[in-house]
Amino acid sequence: MFTLTRDDGYTISTDPARLDLDRVHHWLSTDAYWALGRDQETVARAFAGSIGFGVYRPVDGRQVAVARVITDRVTFGYLCDVYVDRTERGRGLGTWLAGAVRDHLATLGVRRMLLATQDAHGLYQKLGFTVVQAERWMELDRRNQQ
Repeated sequence: MFTLTRDDGYTISTDPARLDLDRVHHWLSTDAYWALGRDQETVARAFAGSIGFGVYRPVDGRQVAVARVITDRVTFGYLCDVYVDRTERGRGLGTWLAGAVRDHLATLGVRRMLLATQDAHGLYQKLGFTVVQAERWMELDRRNQQ
């Protein structure tokens, strides 16, 4: 398990037992444009098959942010479901979290990471992410199929 604590006491942990999946489900299903309406079982199954990173408040240990990485833990990782509680935004937690994920995966040997974002390009560019060459990537999207 990975743990990292900032000078101000916020802590990141990959301990799955610490993740508040009810809270994560609420955030994603009601306030994250990419996951609106996602059901609780899907959130639980997605985190069970991934590395979940929780950020916890120093005062009471309450979870205030989350990120999930789909990875083989060797060559590739897909960063997704990055969310910071609205009441905690403006403290640099999202940048800190994404940077910690990047650095932790590097210690595992992961050399390539992808992510998709509609509105946070600047945040990820500060961490070394670049726009992909679209013509190299392909997609099979079955989200709208019954």
